Amino acid sequence: MCGISGLIGSTPTSADKLHNTLSNITECIAHRGPDAQQIWCEPDLPLALGHRRLAIIDLTDDGLQPMHSHDGRYVMVFNGEFYNFKEIKKELAPHKLTFKGNSDTEVILNAISIWGLENTLNKIRGMFAIALWDRTEKMLHLIRDRLGKKPLYIGWAGDNLVFASELKAIYAHPEFEPEVNPQTQATFIKYGYIPSPHTIYKKVWQLPPGHRTSLSYHQISTNIDIPSTFTPYWSAADIAQEQYHQAADKDENTIIAKFTALLTDCVNERMVSDVPLGAFLSGGLDSSAIVALMQSISEQPIKTYTIGFEQEGYNEAEHAKAIAAHLGTDHHEHYLNGKEALDVIPMLPQMYDEPFADISAIPTYLVSKFARKDVTVALSGDGGDEMLGGYQRYLSAPQIWNKAKHFPAPLRYITSYLIKTIPPHRWSELRPSHPQFGERLHKAAKILNQNNEIACYESILSQTDHVKKWFQDIHISPITQLHDHNIEGASFAENMMLNDAMFYLPYDILTKVDRATMAVSLEGRAPLLDSRIFEYVWTLPKTYKIRNGQGKWLLRQVLEQHVPKELFERPKQGFSIPVGEWLRTDLRDWAESLLNTAALEQNGLNALQIQNIWRRHCQGQGGDATFLWTILTYQAWSQKWIHNAKTANCPSRSARATA
Repeated sequence: MCGISGLIGSTPTSADKLHNTLSNITECIAHRGPDAQQIWCEPDLPLALGHRRLAIIDLTDDGLQPMHSHDGRYVMVFNGEFYNFKEIKKELAPHKLTFKGNSDTEVILNAISIWGLENTLNKIRGMFAIALWDRTEKMLHLIRDRLGKKPLYIGWAGDNLVFASELKAIYAHPEFEPEVNPQTQATFIKYGYIPSPHTIYKKVWQLPPGHRTSLSYHQISTNIDIPSTFTPYWSAADIAQEQYHQAADKDENTIIAKFTALLTDCVNERMVSDVPLGAFLSGGLDSSAIVALMQSISEQPIKTYTIGFEQEGYNEAEHAKAIAAHLGTDHHEHYLNGKEALDVIPMLPQMYDEPFADISAIPTYLVSKFARKDVTVALSGDGGDEMLGGYQRYLSAPQIWNKAKHFPAPLRYITSYLIKTIPPHRWSELRPSHPQFGERLHKAAKILNQNNEIACYESILSQTDHVKKWFQDIHISPITQLHDHNIEGASFAENMMLNDAMFYLPYDILTKVDRATMAVSLEGRAPLLDSRIFEYVWTLPKTYKIRNGQGKWLLRQVLEQHVPKELFERPKQGFSIPVGEWLRTDLRDWAESLLNTAALEQNGLNALQIQNIWRRHCQGQGGDATFLWTILTYQAWSQKWIHNAKTANCPSRSARATA
């Protein structure tokens, strides 16, 4: 796991200036790779590649990047891991290559030189963001893994093309001008995250999952429109559509055995490491299944990590402890006090250098920090919900819509209105053991207002149904047609699963995990996000995912082979914190400093409308905590990166700001 960067200028530049500029840029992502920094410059062109190393496989200097292929044609930097590199190395044996070291980087780089990029991409399994420079063809190839586990940003800084693992590195280029894209800003206000190929800035883009771009030096020097060059080499939508109509195994036991063997192989591949390794264990199905399989493979107790919360309804630590005891792991738990969580909030704009509103970023960072004391690699259960139908919306939305659609629209609208008149926290008081009950009921009310399945799904994901009202300029609108990938013949729940895998998963869940783990130089690995898992589960009928009113049926069968049912059969809680209450108490002064009229209008936001819902929230009315958190995270991000550039933790940016 590492951080990568690169720079291509359109005009000749001295080698020293090129090296120094990229060195400053690369230092901004030192947290992604604290073990080494290397810069390589092309002698005849204004091109440089940078790398920050977190040494995981082959800890010697033979694993350093940028790395050259055996024939000298290619130079590569990459972030991530190639899990099947040993298998590929065996396939390369007939070519009698001499390998200097034992890194996955060297294997894949030489595979490209022998088989070509396209054929190698079809073979590799892993999480990766790759920058490959072809010295013969003067061609730059940028590639992102199939499901979007590793990030890659590309943008213009003056006439220079810059790319990096995080936006803060592009921001550090002395010629970069941070200009907010209003349409992306509106999209963030609606969803709480920003989908590719967009970013919060104009002239900067995310490479989408499963995509690549190949740019000749001539194209780069003419300021080509970068997004027009993005092309898919793997498509989740196409795979799901193709696999959905394939003949699946008919025998239930055969399916369970196949899935168990496949997931075990995915876990086994991700346990290859030359540094200490452990796992996150929340006590939920996903992480418990991963830990169970890890422990079945390992001869030593696996190190597992859990953080707990004292507040009832937000704590799964006791469940995790019971599962760890049954499996015999070397378990570590830490109970958080409120101050520890609150202390993370000022760090979020630096950690997530683009607006990001998932409140569970806080506990994710804290459990990563806790685990990093002992291990450098941690496996997680991320992906189980999207692959196997784990989210509550896959159950509740079809149930509500299939009944509601038969009633007259006016009756549905009135019912929705009546539910919303009672704040979510008041509804939750009726079920104290389920603190998210009120929020879920309000989401159900949103479904009642819709006219079709796509609109229902959009309403569930949206922080607000009326984006324009939050802006001074009512013509600003979010990106449209995000969640319209439907499989012919699939159910409402299955189509939600596909769209979640294509949007919510990479731009919320995986963004959250990548930045939180990398902030403490921890490599996170997710066996359930192997593309083979995705491809296999889409051959299976929905009943292997959702059955008898429960999601993740197939994963339950795997876990039941290792853990008694009574230890894991309980309602899903999620990984969150009581932000609504905090905003009324400990965070109130912080929130009000960001929600004053001048601060809101400086970002083009409608101060009157936002302050109205803030007052309602402080009075215990309305269900607006999530939306308010979205506004606040945008305000905090903007304060750091737009209006107070001197505080941005980027050497060249700081130097320019003080010049």
